Amino acid sequence: MGRIYEVRKEAMAKTQAKKTKVYSKYGKEIYMTAKKGGTNLESNLALKHLIERAKKDDVPADIIHRNIKKAEGNDDVVYDFQRYEGFGPGGSAFLVDTLTDNVNRTVSEVRHAFTKQGYKLGVNGSVEYMYDHLSKIVVDVKDEDTLLEVLLENDIEVNDIITHEDNFLIIAQGYDLDKIESVLRDAKLNIIHSNASWYAQNNVALDSEALEVFEKMLDMLNDIEDVQDVYHNVENYGEPS
Repeated sequence: MGRIYEVRKEAMAKTQAKKTKVYSKYGKEIYMTAKKGGTNLESNLALKHLIERAKKDDVPADIIHRNIKKAEGNDDVVYDFQRYEGFGPGGSAFLVDTLTDNVNRTVSEVRHAFTKQGYKLGVNGSVEYMYDHLSKIVVDVKDEDTLLEVLLENDIEVNDIITHEDNFLIIAQGYDLDKIESVLRDAKLNIIHSNASWYAQNNVALDSEALEVFEKMLDMLNDIEDVQDVYHNVENYGEPS
C-alpha cells in the first residue's frame, strides 16, 4: 500500500501503545488506592481525585470500574512501589517510579535501560535530593486576595502564588495536592489544571549526540510495563519533569 500507509500505520501503533501505557498506569494506581483506602469516593478523597484525573486523561470508564471492582474483591495482587535513581549523558539525572508485583524483574529491566547506553543506576538518595516534590494547581479566580483568603481560612500552606495567564498558579508541597483540591472545590473555585510531580532544582541542556542517547534511555524506560513515571532534568527535551 505504499510508504505513506506504513508510516501512518506505525504512527497509529505508537499512539495506541502510549494510550495502553496510560491506561495501565491509572489502572494500577486506582486498584492500589482503592485497596488501601476503600472504594467510597467520599471517604477516600485520594481515589476520588485520582479518578477525576484519569477521566481528564481519557481513561475509559470500563478500566476505572474494573479496577475498583478488583479492589473490592478477593484479589490478592499487591503492587509494591519502588523508586530507582540513575544517571545519563551530560549530567542528566533520572527518577524512575514503578509499581510492580515482581521487584527482581523490574530492577533488571530498569538497570538494562541504563547499561544498554553505557550508564548506570545510582544508590538510593543519589538523585532524589536534586528534586523537589511539588503540587501545581491552576485556579480560575478573579483576584489573588480571594484565593489567599480561602487558603488561609483552611490553614493551607503554599510555597508561592503567581499569575498564570488570566489565572493564578498555586505552588505547594507535593503531598498536599488532594487536600488543596478539596478546599478549592468546597469554595466553588474552578480548578483548570493540577498535578503533583518531581521538579529538578537545576536543569541541563544536552548537545545533539547526548540528547540522542538520552532519548533512547527514556524510550526504553517508558516501554517497561511496571514503570509509572520517569522524571528527568533535561531542559531541551519537551518540558522537564
